[in-house]
Amino acid sequence: MALTYEELARGIESIVPENGLKEKLALAEKEKRLLVVKFGMDPTAPDLHLGHAVGLKKLRQFQDAGHELCLIVGDFTACIGDPSGRNTTRPPLTADEVKANAKTYIEQLGKVVDMTKNIRVVFNGEWLNKMTAADMIKLLGKATLAQMMQREDFANRYEQNIPIALHELIYPLMQGYDSVMVRSDIEFGGRDQLFNCLVGKSLQESMGQPGQIVIGMPLLVGLDGKIKMSKSKNNYIGLTEPANDMYGKAMSIPDELIPDWVELVTNWTPDEKSRAVSDYKNGAVNPMEIKKKIAFNIVEQYHSKADAAAAEHFFYVQVQQRGFDTKEFQEVKASDLGLAAPCGLVDFGVAVMKGQSKSAIRRLIESGAVSVSGEKVTDINAKLEPTAEGLKIKIGKRGFYNLKP
Repeated sequence: MALTYEELARGIESIVPENGLKEKLALAEKEKRLLVVKFGMDPTAPDLHLGHAVGLKKLRQFQDAGHELCLIVGDFTACIGDPSGRNTTRPPLTADEVKANAKTYIEQLGKVVDMTKNIRVVFNGEWLNKMTAADMIKLLGKATLAQMMQREDFANRYEQNIPIALHELIYPLMQGYDSVMVRSDIEFGGRDQLFNCLVGKSLQESMGQPGQIVIGMPLLVGLDGKIKMSKSKNNYIGLTEPANDMYGKAMSIPDELIPDWVELVTNWTPDEKSRAVSDYKNGAVNPMEIKKKIAFNIVEQYHSKADAAAAEHFFYVQVQQRGFDTKEFQEVKASDLGLAAPCGLVDFGVAVMKGQSKSAIRRLIESGAVSVSGEKVTDINAKLEPTAEGLKIKIGKRGFYNLKP
């Protein structure tokens, strides 16, 4: 479908160079070709989240306008670890961890973009794993230490005498080389990715290619209201999380995030978004009521309207009314979860709470946030023995399960 420049540019935080998007669109029209629009993601955790969806939704607009999406899964770069926005070295992942995470990424992309047209999904290990030591040294010769130290996070860590590993300095070049290999016209990233994306533009130009333009998308602040949504900070809502969890997590955001979440997370029309933000700022509507609409819209986007209505009711009964209504417990079978009775409480928690680690479940248990048959359980070694009628288990504020054999 035809989209105007204004429609494509809405919601974009920055374009480098400033007139770059207009120029690239004009070039595509002149040459009668599709623009190659690059978006890279390192599979550092199993789930895509709403923060990823901010960029993916804009990519979908370019896709619907007829351009080609090139989604790069950073199976190689994930093993290095992107230092963007971090004050410590990111722990490296194993190849098996990256492979498992990448599989779920591919499955989840279809929640936002159309996986059937104008799209390429590639793994940067296809070319980066083939580089020899000589190739790597040649690539390193395209940048200077002074250039790398212009990154704000590197500069800050250096000033504070916080270690910077040499492999972290290489990361921007690895990401930039991806742009060379796919000959991208446009690269999307959050503001914390601007430096890496511009390295890609520089490398393209040094290797005789037209330089890509860089589109910076706003960063979605996570559930804690402090830092960007991040899997490693566990302040995110995954795109495939259960509807009840999605709704409940969205309701937990601080009120001051409402304007940004209205703009970045909902799929409301521009007029609907403006009205909601105005209602919040003017105090015309209780913030909780606006958050309910946001939560409903999130669940509707990634599940269905019926699921959103059910999650809204669940939140009302289990949180607002603080009920323990047996009808609201989700029935799960130990056999379907791959668990043999009696099963460990920690193992059960990991199986039903997608994206949560064993250590996270242990912390919930030890903090008194887990109940079995209405009784609080703080023993991380507790075993569950379900009966035919089921065993009612509450994990955290939103996890209500009726475990059967």
